[in-house]
Amino acid sequence: MLTGEPFVPLNITVHLGAPDEAAPDVTLPFPDYIKNVVSSEIYPTWPEAAIRANVYAVVSFALNRIYTEWYRSRGYPFDITAVTQYDQKFIEGRQIYDNIAVIVDELFDDYVRRQGRVEPLFAAFCNGTTVTCSGLSQWGTVDLAQQGLLPYEILQYYYGEDIEIVKDVPVRTNTMSYPGELLGAGSAGAAVQTLQIQLNRISRNYPAIPKIPNASGQYDAATEAAVRTFQQVFDLPPTGTVNKATWYRIAYIYTSVKRLAELDSEGVSREEFPLQFTQDLKPDMQSEQVRALQYFLAVVGAYYESVQPIRITGMYDDQTETSVRSFQRVYGLPETGIVDEATWNDLYRAYAGIAASIPKEDAEWIPALYPGTILQEGMTSEDVRILQTYLTYIHNTVQEIPAVRETGYFGPLTKASVTAFQRYAGLTQNGVVGAVTWDAIAGLYSDLRFGYEKRPYQSPGYTIR
Repeated sequence: MLTGEPFVPLNITVHLGAPDEAAPDVTLPFPDYIKNVVSSEIYPTWPEAAIRANVYAVVSFALNRIYTEWYRSRGYPFDITAVTQYDQKFIEGRQIYDNIAVIVDELFDDYVRRQGRVEPLFAAFCNGTTVTCSGLSQWGTVDLAQQGLLPYEILQYYYGEDIEIVKDVPVRTNTMSYPGELLGAGSAGAAVQTLQIQLNRISRNYPAIPKIPNASGQYDAATEAAVRTFQQVFDLPPTGTVNKATWYRIAYIYTSVKRLAELDSEGVSREEFPLQFTQDLKPDMQSEQVRALQYFLAVVGAYYESVQPIRITGMYDDQTETSVRSFQRVYGLPETGIVDEATWNDLYRAYAGIAASIPKEDAEWIPALYPGTILQEGMTSEDVRILQTYLTYIHNTVQEIPAVRETGYFGPLTKASVTAFQRYAGLTQNGVVGAVTWDAIAGLYSDLRFGYEKRPYQSPGYTIR
């Protein structure tokens, strides 16, 4: 059995037959596997609460197989089978239902466990009609959802009151394990090439890390330079060689940047407003943190009918408390009206899923949502280019805000323009663009170009996908 906290693998290997049956193995991304199983096991026309409960069960079952190494510890080269006699129904190449895909994209890194336990719950289930079992009844979830039960309540009905849902489980790359020896000048082979590929991907988010022109598997001078800079950026001894600590740090950051994960703990300073949880937000508080909370609630409320819409004022008023409670109800959280760490993490995650669904190319005619990562001097990205477009357009009306070239590079001139805007808008003047500053810039751009208060979270025009 594995030790430590469970994680979600990037990929899962499925055996298309019984364990001892001669059948092919298929390796695919973990979320795609969950979408396939849920599309094979239940119907897309079921109530959303029923679908969500089933997704939690499917994810938990699969992660239990992986965490306990049920098959691999027995010598099999796969994680799970496609046979319902043993595991879950998987049909290679089948159609995936759109609404199921959307829910899985939101929930694939959440799982159910017993309180006080570590491993994902072995969430047994059956259809509840032709086959019954002591676990979840799939058709039974429909009846419970129609009675108004929330997904968490449905899971409690079948698995007991002592369960809990673990959210935002880390996703780790299926990179090879540390090769067991120091990598440096003269090293060569698959491990070095894996290292080079990962560093080149990381450098897209951290431009200070130089590209390795030839990822051939030879540990050359360019590889040493990239490794040394990586170590400097992430506070490791800058040796230019790869020991076990550097190897797994690279693997972790590689996974994080591929998933657009939180980057604040990986070298990006969140000087304006940290997206990670810092303190409980409560009624009668007034701050830029509350304003950021309201921004996220406003966006989520535009896309989720059950979440109360809200005005962005910076004051934690009755409307904010009502909106928070409605969000907590939708996500199966205690309806306290107070934003604790669990509520904050779920809210930001819901927001990030919406922001990722809107094509960047539409930012010219509909104000873009905050991209989810702090924009600051030294960065290069499409989000920076969009920011520069907005600032330059605003300059045409507000002369004290300098125009900037739309290069995508956040240089000193862009920082000066951002700082000038913050001064104009009465925000913290730090030249860094977080949720509050982005919303203010995009909002003024929207007002000037399209008319007053035509925000994307007031008339989204998109379905979440």
